[in-house]
Amino acid sequence: QVQLKESGGGLVQAGGSLRLSCAASGRAGAMAWFRVPPGAGREFVAAVSWGGQNTLYADSVKGRFTISRGMTANTMSLHMDSLKPEDTAVYYCAARPQSQSIATARREAYDSWGQGTQVTVSA
Repeated sequence: QVQLKESGGGLVQAGGSLRLSCAASGRAGAMAWFRVPPGAGREFVAAVSWGGQNTLYADSVKGRFTISRGMTANTMSLHMDSLKPEDTAVYYCAARPQSQSIATARREAYDSWGQGTQVTVSA
């Protein structure tokens, strides 16, 4: 397991943009973002393979969010455009073990989790 640290959350108006970043303390495999909306369970947002070539998105964010790996293998970003009030949630960074390079939406595949960062979209 690695330690993950998210940054970049905040308050934005509907239609605006935000960029979330995640830094791992060591080398990670595939990485992903999940979120917990108010009063709801954890849901998948997006995932990226170890090399960054393959990405997955939830239908609710497809075309609006872009996930990418950074210049170093232990960083990841989520660029969020055209934000909607329903995107309001605590966003969590997650990482698979170093040997697991394939991106997946399955929560149980990720063994490292960040503390979360709040994203609030006002109407």
